[in-house]
Amino acid sequence: MSTEDSLTKAEELLARLEAARAELEQLSQGEPASPERAIELLAELAELAKAVEEELERAQRQAESGGDAQS
Repeated sequence: MSTEDSLTKAEELLARLEAARAELEQLSQGEPASPERAIELLAELAELAKAVEEELERAQRQAESGGDAQS
């Protein structure tokens, strides 16, 4: 995967993260709140944040090693 591919994937993950965050915000304002769904969304947010971090680290390593090396 190239640096550009890693950055594109990170952007896609960030978009999913933002959608989950928005759903959590909407859920918190709704009546009645769903604690089960809120827990699911928090777990999803944590997983997505970790995946974004991994992709950004991969892109940084690739950039530092000279570009589009396969990992």
